[in-house]
Parts: sequence; C-alpha cells; structure tokens
Amino acid sequence: MELKEFFENFAEVMDLDDANSLSENTEFKELEEWSSLSALGLMAMIDEQYGVSLTAADIRGSKTIGDIIEKIKSHSNE
Repeated sequence: MELKEFFENFAEVMDLDDANSLSENTEFKELEEWSSLSALGLMAMIDEQYGVSLTAADIRGSKTIGDIIEKIKSHSNE
C-alpha cells in the first residue's frame, strides 16, 4: 500500500483540502471533520480500495491513521 495514495483517499473521504497535512501520526478522531458518517465512509473506502473489511471496533480501537494502516495490513494477510 502506498502511503501517499492512502492519505489522498483518506482526505477525500474526510472532505479535507490537503492530504499533505496528514501523516501516520495524525489522530484522525481529533479532526474537525470526523464523525460517525466519516467512519462509515472510511470503512467503505478501505473495503473498495484495499479489499479489507474493517469493523466499527477496528476503527474505535484505532487512534492514528498509522493504526488504521496497520489494521489494513494485518487483515489483508489473513
């Protein structure tokens, strides 16, 4: 998975103007744009783009974008 592409996809889901402001250390739940609807959008994007079905518990258990990336990687190895 290419990080730049993931950040761009994440920014699109979150309706952010600048994907360059994101990093693996970004605490996505602290973003002003974060909501339960964006969580659903994030889950749908991950399923569509990466073929991985994350659960709401996976999202709740994540703090940073890096945590989400690690969950995608671990689920894609299953």
